[in-house]
Amino acid sequence: MESSKTTHSCDKNNSWSEELELLKSIIVKTELVETTKWGGIVYVLNGKNVLGIGEFKNYFTIWFFNGVLLQDKKKTLVNAQEGVTKSLRQWRFSSKKEFDEAAVLDYINEAIANEKQGKNSKPQKKEPILSELLQKKFDADANLADAFLKFSPYKQYEFLEYVETAKREETKRSRIEKIKPMIKENIGLNDKYR
Repeated sequence: MESSKTTHSCDKNNSWSEELELLKSIIVKTELVETTKWGGIVYVLNGKNVLGIGEFKNYFTIWFFNGVLLQDKKKTLVNAQEGVTKSLRQWRFSSKKEFDEAAVLDYINEAIANEKQGKNSKPQKKEPILSELLQKKFDADANLADAFLKFSPYKQYEFLEYVETAKREETKRSRIEKIKPMIKENIGLNDKYR
């Protein structure tokens, strides 16, 4: 019978189970606590995500949630989704022979030290979005403008982004007409998904 352990995996054959156990045997030497999040194995310190491990078809990996802050002396860390992932970094292994226990432990200990010092990668602030077309509607309808200002900055941003990501002015205008009743009724753009 298969183990009930959950790993982040694209390969249902668990071809890296021995290697994952090796990673676990190193991590257990630290003060990190194993937990399961998002269907994968994550290690936390005082409730904060520090690292995770997983297996994929062609490699097994350890990822550091604030890996961008690690010195990466061996130049082994990769960004799994360039342009999308801001701070998470992975160390991938395609065989057990590539695995250097002392080096992995050094990286883990540095990640723990960073967490203890409160070092973390802050998400970049989104650039404010201005919509001339929507502003004209606000100027013409004070009730609409007042209703818009009752939304949190986050929800205001969602409306502005929705309008301004349209390429054609015609589409922007139709999107404004679609959201006007929502704004007046205090319904956020994505409230139905929350």
